[in-house]
Amino acid sequence: MFTSIIDTVTGTLTVGEAMLCTLASLIFGIIIAIFYMAQGRYSKNYMITLVILPALVQVIIMMVNGNLGTGVAIMGAFSLVRFRSMPGSAKEICGIFFSMVVGVVAGMGFLTYAAFITVFVGLAMLLLERSRFGEAGLHEKDLKVTIPETLDYTEVFDDIFDKYVKKSELKRVRTTNLGSMYELWYGIILRDERAEKEFIDELRTRNGNLTIVCGRVTSNEEL
Repeated sequence: MFTSIIDTVTGTLTVGEAMLCTLASLIFGIIIAIFYMAQGRYSKNYMITLVILPALVQVIIMMVNGNLGTGVAIMGAFSLVRFRSMPGSAKEICGIFFSMVVGVVAGMGFLTYAAFITVFVGLAMLLLERSRFGEAGLHEKDLKVTIPETLDYTEVFDDIFDKYVKKSELKRVRTTNLGSMYELWYGIILRDERAEKEFIDELRTRNGNLTIVCGRVTSNEEL
């Protein structure tokens, strides 16, 4: 059974308990960062954040320790903090929340439970990343085609799409080059991935050899 090393009855905190919880939080943060690095792309700044965040959250939780007044004061202080970085991806947000949860548990003194969460959830994240779970839309691609304003974009590529594309959706249209051209954005699934070059060649013939971009769909990981 998981038990806390902190005496919550007396509300006292020894130096040994504080140092042990802080050291454990840093170790948990390193383990979380290692799990995240094993999943693919990452930055050094983000890895440092994952390592330090559990210890910082743990310190806050230990300082509150059931004190309502302190909790309200800390909540007010944190309400003044605003993140001024670029929005993170779903995976990055999950990593931040993961580190915070581990820090909260460690700050309450449940180090064994914090270790269990770190290893168990970290392994689950790694296995899900390495598996094909959630890859139903893997073969969908984004297609951007530029056409002159003289072409009717509603049906201009219908016959080519019928030949090469299993499924298509016109996602958006915008004008460019002072309104003399249209940019068409499609979501497509090709019938045969090996016929992509022939598909693009026929599009080039139809759009007057203007710009065509075909690539993998922008995943939630990058949003």
